[in-house]
Amino acid sequence: MPPDLTPGTVHRRGRLRVYLGSAPGVGKTYRMLDEAHRRRDRGADVVVGFIETHGRKHTAGILDGLEVVPRLRRRYRDTDFEEMDLDAILARRPSVALVDELAHTNIPGGRHAKRWQDIDELLDAGIDVITTVNIQHLESLNDVVQKITGIPQRETVPDEVVRRADQIELVDMAPQALRRRMAHGNVYKAEKVDAALSNYFRVGNLTALRELALLWVAGRVDEGLRDYRASHNIDRVWETRERVVVAITGGPEGETIIRRAARIADRTAGGELLAVHVSRSDGLAGASPGALAQQRQLVEDLGGSYHVVVGDDIPTALLAFARAHHATQLVLGTSRRGRINRFLTGPGNGQTTIDASEDIDVHMVTHEFTGRGRLPSLGRRHSRRRTVAGYLAGLVVPTLLTAVLSQFHHSVNLTTDALIFQLGVVAVALLGGAMSALLASLVASLLLNYFFIPPVHTFTIDETNNFIALVVFAVVALTVSTVVDHAARLTTRAARATAEAEALSTLAGSVLRGADALPALLDKTRTAFGLDSVALLDRSGATIARSDSDSEPAADRTVTELPAGPDALLVLAGRQVSATDQRVLTAFAAHIAAALERDRLATAAAEVEPIKAADKMRTALLAAVSHDLRTPLAAALAAVGSLRSPDVEFAPADRDELLTMANESLLKLTALVDNLLDMSRLQAGALTLHLEAAHLDEVLPRAMDSLADPDAAVQPLDLDTAPPVLADPPLLERVLANLIANALRHNAPGAPVLVTASHHADQVEIRVVDRGPGIAPEDRDRVFLPFQRLGDTDNTTGVGLGLALSRGLAEAMGGTLEVEDTPGGGTTLLLTLPAATHIEEEQ
Repeated sequence: MPPDLTPGTVHRRGRLRVYLGSAPGVGKTYRMLDEAHRRRDRGADVVVGFIETHGRKHTAGILDGLEVVPRLRRRYRDTDFEEMDLDAILARRPSVALVDELAHTNIPGGRHAKRWQDIDELLDAGIDVITTVNIQHLESLNDVVQKITGIPQRETVPDEVVRRADQIELVDMAPQALRRRMAHGNVYKAEKVDAALSNYFRVGNLTALRELALLWVAGRVDEGLRDYRASHNIDRVWETRERVVVAITGGPEGETIIRRAARIADRTAGGELLAVHVSRSDGLAGASPGALAQQRQLVEDLGGSYHVVVGDDIPTALLAFARAHHATQLVLGTSRRGRINRFLTGPGNGQTTIDASEDIDVHMVTHEFTGRGRLPSLGRRHSRRRTVAGYLAGLVVPTLLTAVLSQFHHSVNLTTDALIFQLGVVAVALLGGAMSALLASLVASLLLNYFFIPPVHTFTIDETNNFIALVVFAVVALTVSTVVDHAARLTTRAARATAEAEALSTLAGSVLRGADALPALLDKTRTAFGLDSVALLDRSGATIARSDSDSEPAADRTVTELPAGPDALLVLAGRQVSATDQRVLTAFAAHIAAALERDRLATAAAEVEPIKAADKMRTALLAAVSHDLRTPLAAALAAVGSLRSPDVEFAPADRDELLTMANESLLKLTALVDNLLDMSRLQAGALTLHLEAAHLDEVLPRAMDSLADPDAAVQPLDLDTAPPVLADPPLLERVLANLIANALRHNAPGAPVLVTASHHADQVEIRVVDRGPGIAPEDRDRVFLPFQRLGDTDNTTGVGLGLALSRGLAEAMGGTLEVEDTPGGGTTLLLTLPAATHIEEEQ
């Protein structure tokens, strides 16, 4: 039943289903009509709001049996067009409406400029809509498709409109199959097939468009999966897509580990490689900024992305990063620590990461530097485990030394015993720090007194020297442990400063490499400190830029605010920012403030550029037209002055000759001034266009009438069979007149200039062909610069504005102007304009 749209009735918004095609002709409209029949057979009220069959018999055949809402005829610039009747569909109130060509631009005069806006109104009315669109019409891919196919797509639809669809179904076809379908006449008419197959529908183009469609749909599926996981509080890793995180340290084993991780990511289609370096407060021996920079470059060369995070606990930071990016695999290098190192410090980062990885697979990659590392650094911050181990060692080490030295009591004197105990206290200080060393020194003093200072097995000291030796031992032990702990603290601070400098260096490098500084800075700030989101707000609270994490926000989420210059505020949401991190965040905020100021200055500079360009143009005009304005003006003044002279009586023939001279000079002057004015308007962006359907066989005669020699040898071909173009007719006359005049100037004597037209897809190609000397490939861009005339050495034949003005006018009308070689010699000027018939590719 149709939805109840009576006033006051609460109704649902309609559901949108989009058939997304990888290329024109893959069968989107056919699939949409097939779905309409299926729904109608189930009892749904289905109508066809707008379908474009393009004359394809199979599509027209499946349309039979469906109710079609009559189209609305609208007249625009003396041409009749058919559009979807939105009001008629709303009045009919079906449950499902079929609307083809989502990216279509409506004829001016309707309620909406774009068809997707019509569809949005239908959805608001509670009507389900099924529609079609091609991948090349998505706004975000417009420039990519133009680079691939060489054809600009002027009708686009915002990606967000398609993303909001309740269902997106990809309609795909292998390039070879689509080309066979075209060859059989199932897509375009026979006369268009050859041109289509050799241009837009080349195998390479179709393959690239197919890949774009598959990747775009895969991205939308991935977004939907993330939303589902977030809404259902699913934290487990679902291995729907391989995301491989490789941990790099800047050590010599880095390249081996990165290449291994890249091979793992390449085993599955769509695999993603992410490299992460943890800058921690205790640093890492062997890491160097130069090595990290080389490893970063290798990651990017292999198609991966590089990230830096700050964390005191490396395994925790790695796993947090991996889970935030939904990684399925984590690649680590085996430890470079030797056996003694492992014995003193316990299990390393690799084993700790494996124990806490849960559903993330961890790969330990062996390399030639395994086990060849150095002893542990004195400056490492002690974890809770090492602190406990230090206290235990403070009790156990002196006891073990007592047991061993007791066996050699008669061969070792008291001085040796004290020195050995002293060495044990230093070892405990290395392991657990000052407090554990203090405990060890106290225990060692007691054991040394009880077992080795006479009288033994008592705490009594008879000799003064022994008492002094024991006191000196205790003082030295405490002093050494204090020095060791102080050195550790200093080393920790230095390592922390190194980590902060490294993060800032990575930040600066990202800004230098990126085209847009603010997003790069915000992304690096968020990932470096493990935040959920980072936003930059202006003084009024409006968002200037922001970066959000894909992961679920933390349960203990906090908000931190930092000033970013005098007029902006940096808002960070996520974990609690430590006091030590605040210093680095302040530096980040300063970078962000500088980038914001730079963007503002760049905007101001961009606003000045048109003024500079206009000044430059005016200067060039004044310098270039001094002769060209003066010559026809002087000739006209001389002729008129002679005719007005009372002292001379001219014969009728002489009078006519003087009038002709004056007329021709004034015509040249008028044409020159018109060109200069139009070029100035183009440069200033002030040219007013009145686009309408223009027939070439009507425009060309008017263009030829404006030539200096209207009887010049110009031969038109196929202009009457070409469809009308969407252009401003007077400006199109100017363009054609300039192109023909240029061709006549350089044409071979006795050869006519050919003007031909052909129609391909929604474009009309107009060619002006001469048999002159041609233009070298390296000079083809120069001919379109103002005041440039190849081969000219003087300024007696014009200022060289014709082709520059023609290209500017063509682009203003939505077309292009290019130079091609004429087969057999000569130059062909190719003018491409949109057809005014609004023929769209099959959706």
